[in-house]
Amino acid sequence: MITKPWEGYIKPFRIFGNLYFVGTIPASSHLVDTGDGLILLDSGYQESLYLVLENIRNIGFDPKDIRYVLHTHGHIDHCGAARALKELYGCTLYMGRRDKEYANGMLDLSYAAELGMTYISFEPDVLIDDGDIISLGNTRIRAVATPGHTPGAMSYFFEVTDGKNTYTAGLHGGMGINTMSREFLDKYKLPYTYRDEFVKSMERLGKENVDIFLGNHAEHNHTVDKAKRLEAGDTDAFVNPGEWKPYAQWCIQNYEKMIEQEQK
Repeated sequence: MITKPWEGYIKPFRIFGNLYFVGTIPASSHLVDTGDGLILLDSGYQESLYLVLENIRNIGFDPKDIRYVLHTHGHIDHCGAARALKELYGCTLYMGRRDKEYANGMLDLSYAAELGMTYISFEPDVLIDDGDIISLGNTRIRAVATPGHTPGAMSYFFEVTDGKNTYTAGLHGGMGINTMSREFLDKYKLPYTYRDEFVKSMERLGKENVDIFLGNHAEHNHTVDKAKRLEAGDTDAFVNPGEWKPYAQWCIQNYEKMIEQEQK
């Protein structure tokens, strides 16, 4: 069990084409080389930012070239390093509109208290709405609002290429049912409508066609196992068009099991 963000180190690697993994086991971060600057998907914990930056350097990029940082949602494990990145490199910070007050600390819902950590807030530069397109260089990222885990959770879909083949990558904004439990919702006086939104989000995501499934935690898409396959020579280890839709169904089933347990 990993108890500290910096204990879950993963050597960085190219997933496919211009898409790379640069994060850790506790919190995934992905890098896209757009040809006109870098896009970082989730900044991760502040405590493990030095690992992310070193990973970026180790695959041949300069963190100074990070132009945009897109966050999946406003929890400390996904956006805790945002302020530091902004102060270091002046990059533009993106967040789903409904998570603005999670990010800037107006609401104490970053999940830092549950983890026994201290959250360093930041003000998002750009608030994302459903259907927004974030463009840079050769990359267009489509944002899809997927509330539930947090109200402003965003999923991202974009094409990646190696110059010969082009695939669609998909990153889900947040599958954790921990923040939709009766205990959590009652503790923070949050509406139970988040639950209905989560189911609708997953039903919607299940209709997306995704070739490369990205998780915002390594266990969601078996990042470590696939990285080993890549290292062994399987260049298409992450390419699996049949993986995304079952995952969306599993998320709903996992949620339904929680509801059943609460009713008991």
